[in-house]
Amino acid sequence: MCRGGWLGLVAVLAGMLLSSGVQATPMAQEERRDIRVIIDVSGSMRHNDPDQLAGEALELLVGLLPDGAVAGIWTFGEYPANPLPLARVDEAWREQARALSAELADYQQFTDIEFAVREAASAPSNGRRHLVLLTDGVIDLPAWRGSKPQIDAASRAALLDEAAPLLVAQDTVVHAIAFSAEADGDLVERLAQQTGGLSATVASPEELLTAFLAIVDRIVPSDRVPLTDERFLIEPGLEAFTALLFHGEEPPVLVAPDGRRYRADAPPPGASWRSTPRYDLVQVPSPMPGQWRVEGGLGSDSRVSVAPLHLRTARIPSTLYLGFGVPVEAWLADEQGDVAPEALPAYLNMFAELHDDRGTVQSRITLQQEAGHFVGELPAPALVGTARLLVRAEGQGFRRQRVQPVNVLPAIAAWHEVARGEVVLKAEHPALDHANTKLYGLLHGARLEARPDEPEQWRIALPELDEGISQPLLLRAQVTLDGNARELTLPRLLLFPEGAIGVDRAEAPVRLGVERFHEELAPVREPRAAPQRLPEGVERVIGAIQRLPHVAQERWRAWRPPSGPETHLGVSTAWAWALGAGLLLVLGVLWQVRRRRRSVQREEPHV
Repeated sequence: MCRGGWLGLVAVLAGMLLSSGVQATPMAQEERRDIRVIIDVSGSMRHNDPDQLAGEALELLVGLLPDGAVAGIWTFGEYPANPLPLARVDEAWREQARALSAELADYQQFTDIEFAVREAASAPSNGRRHLVLLTDGVIDLPAWRGSKPQIDAASRAALLDEAAPLLVAQDTVVHAIAFSAEADGDLVERLAQQTGGLSATVASPEELLTAFLAIVDRIVPSDRVPLTDERFLIEPGLEAFTALLFHGEEPPVLVAPDGRRYRADAPPPGASWRSTPRYDLVQVPSPMPGQWRVEGGLGSDSRVSVAPLHLRTARIPSTLYLGFGVPVEAWLADEQGDVAPEALPAYLNMFAELHDDRGTVQSRITLQQEAGHFVGELPAPALVGTARLLVRAEGQGFRRQRVQPVNVLPAIAAWHEVARGEVVLKAEHPALDHANTKLYGLLHGARLEARPDEPEQWRIALPELDEGISQPLLLRAQVTLDGNARELTLPRLLLFPEGAIGVDRAEAPVRLGVERFHEELAPVREPRAAPQRLPEGVERVIGAIQRLPHVAQERWRAWRPPSGPETHLGVSTAWAWALGAGLLLVLGVLWQVRRRRRSVQREEPHV
């Protein structure tokens, strides 16, 4: 299906979510969120967002916001505007938000991301602010402000080095989504990471939908029942469940515990069922307890949300780091507060899992109960990228889970400054600094110490290297935190990755790598007039072969068979054995000699 077709489906999804019958349950007072959507309408978006993906994204996000949240919408190009000020989310607010789509195509010439973020964050708030930034991620200021590109670089630095710390101090989180492969991905990622938010770069409606669902999960997490093998369990007493079912060409069929089958044109009694070509959204009040199932293949973003008994977790950071475990705390609560230990479901256990972006479980732990809460530390993640931290509760007739999207980064980032012949290392983990962290690199077995530079930054001086050869620098960190020492293995840094020759490239077969060395480095060959002397053992074998006819003749003379017809047969047999053995030895020696000559003509490169 073409991209425009997918955009149409996303628009349909937004309409379904915006309809009055499919709104989320109003949030409790203590759970209300302050959400501020900031949409780029700069001139570069005309090129990077020709299908007006931002407008579709706005409708999707607005539809997913629950009643009772506080939200507002900002737009920006050269200057920011606030067409929809902060207000409580209800149906009237949603209608106003939907009417803003036309304004998103009123492009401005320049892009001032710093000004827009500061302006949206400046409105007063009674709690944590969540800024959702939708942009192509490229700062472009008008030339009248100063010399370009210096003014763009200065604004970028001010956003990351000045504005971001202020946002953190104001309890403001930035979730940033870039709409183009041409975007400043590092800006988007760093701004989100520094403020505790999520970041993503999307190039299709499918990726856009996933990114926004992840942001909503971070801002307004919901309780779910596990959806495993297209089945989910509903315990007695639940007021309702809401199923968001992504599917293929065939629409899903919902099968109740008593075997009754429901479709979009024949929903359960009192249910609201909204269907699109890509997914169905179903709300079922007073559902029958027992195991429900769905017929039809389901996408990975499918989910079943429930109330009123809630699974709660302590705040999980949006960014995890390689080499550092993740403390997890979870408990159950209802409308009156935490559930007492004696009132918990029978045989209740809780687990925490970290899934990578493909859904593979990277680590898992069973949480231990302590006074009604369940605690533990999830092992450190092993892979960088986007991931999901899942907390699951299972008891007798009871299932709940919460999914929190996270980003996984190295604890220390590294990059190669070719002009200076140095590698720069910068602490990404907020607890690491010069006092508790020592860094070094390993290049071809030689240890290269890192010297402290700017705050939370180190440098490694490299020896003189051939830029035509790409080679790995192994990085290590010795960290002491809270009296505990550990050594971290950081992701290796490939120096000169565009080099024509690769050293220790895991993705290249060894044989091909050797041949490339041979062809491009042109090793010196020995002159033909000066052949290398063969090993002493080989010379002895050759001498024995040369004496073989004489030995055979002497043995024949010592053993003369009697005359007669058998004489010719005996002679032929003896000589056949002797010649066969000699031929085998000659062939073996010739093969060894050839290998020896080839090896002495070839010189391996020295890097």
